[in-house]
Amino acid sequence: MANTKLITLTEPRSAASEAFRTLRTNLMFSSVEQPISTLLVTSAAQSEGKSIMLANLAVAFAQGGHKTILVDADLRRPSQHELWGIPNERGLTTMMLDNAALSTPPLLDTEVQNLQLLTTGTLPPNPADVISSPRMAEIIGLLKARAHYILFDGPPVLAASDAALLGTKLDGVLLVVKAGHTRREHAARARQALERVHVRVVGAVLSNAPNENTGGYYG
Repeated sequence: MANTKLITLTEPRSAASEAFRTLRTNLMFSSVEQPISTLLVTSAAQSEGKSIMLANLAVAFAQGGHKTILVDADLRRPSQHELWGIPNERGLTTMMLDNAALSTPPLLDTEVQNLQLLTTGTLPPNPADVISSPRMAEIIGLLKARAHYILFDGPPVLAASDAALLGTKLDGVLLVVKAGHTRREHAARARQALERVHVRVVGAVLSNAPNENTGGYYG
């Protein structure tokens, strides 16, 4: 059973769940000329709620009838397998090393129809090298052939170069900002770091908003 923090599952009629559905719609129609099918969700620094935010967003996409794959590409501090209560023996790094896993990706079904999860697998000693490798682009292409939307959980921008490297391979990046926690200068630096390598920042989303009507989330 998924973590109770997945409010889109535990309270689908709440204002918070509606905020995620609104965010989903905004992302789907953010650009007609450059539609988003691969998206990285990241944050400026640690502990800003990006992984929970992404998990709820993935559920919203799947509930909308869109085949979705949630990829944990945080090869430093992965958490999606813990949020969903599933094993993390095989995953993204398996596809990096095992050619057989390319034709049969180790995708795990979730309790949500239309939503599959690709965990990190065994953590590598050099995450940035893994993310920047040509094999990563090949994996992204293979996953795109299997779903309408591929949503990636990446490490914080200011903590490592991984997020910027991965962002260059995807259609866009969504930056999570935590109310009362994220420092303004950190958010600005994160955006600058992404834009410096020509990553398309599609917007920012505020988490933990102190508004009882949004249940702690605001999209």
